[in-house]
Amino acid sequence: MEAVGPDSCGGGDTARGAEGRPAPEARVHFRVTRFIMEAGVKLGMQSIPIATACTIYHKFFCEINLDAYDPYLVAMSSLYLAGKVEEQHLRTRDIINVSNRYFHPGSEPLELDSRFWALRDSIVQCELLMLRVLRFQVSFQHPHKYLLHYLISLKNWLNRYSWQRTPISVTAWALLRDSYHGGLCLRFRAQHIAVAVLHLALQAYGVEVPAEAEAEKPWWQIYTMDTEIP
Repeated sequence: MEAVGPDSCGGGDTARGAEGRPAPEARVHFRVTRFIMEAGVKLGMQSIPIATACTIYHKFFCEINLDAYDPYLVAMSSLYLAGKVEEQHLRTRDIINVSNRYFHPGSEPLELDSRFWALRDSIVQCELLMLRVLRFQVSFQHPHKYLLHYLISLKNWLNRYSWQRTPISVTAWALLRDSYHGGLCLRFRAQHIAVAVLHLALQAYGVEVPAEAEAEKPWWQIYTMDTEIP
């Protein structure tokens, strides 16, 4: 599988600390991207805008030291910016209220006071900073369309009983979503990530692709040829 970015960007070997445990920065990024995903769902965002928000967040911290800015403020601005990029616009007020409820469960929406306006201004200013740092390159190709194509193809390939008795599709989508906790989205091509999560889902349930042993090439190699899906 061909990497498309440097190992230091998006959680390569440097994301592991002593004894193979995730380094402190990796743990922070995991928690913050979990916040992005949960807040995105509560804001009614679809899968692609949430994936874009996570990618923007990871890409920003490839360029900027984690200690330089509050990662949760960056996350909130990532949600706001991703909504614009993917044309699912969000109101800053909604982002602030959902975030406040996330950190303070059961709390009431914030009043439109000086604290609210200061936080709103921080989100907008952080968004502008992120655009400059990322040189306005905030549009990404995600693995979702590839995974959908591969799943449809594989469903027609496998026998109906094997497909119905194992949640391959659900597992593959869950693995893809979880991959955005780290920076795989920046290190590998979208079609490679899609086929990797599908391969792992098949292995998890011990499902074999028909005629794989007799084939000249592994099934996943056919999927990962340099073809584009519109």
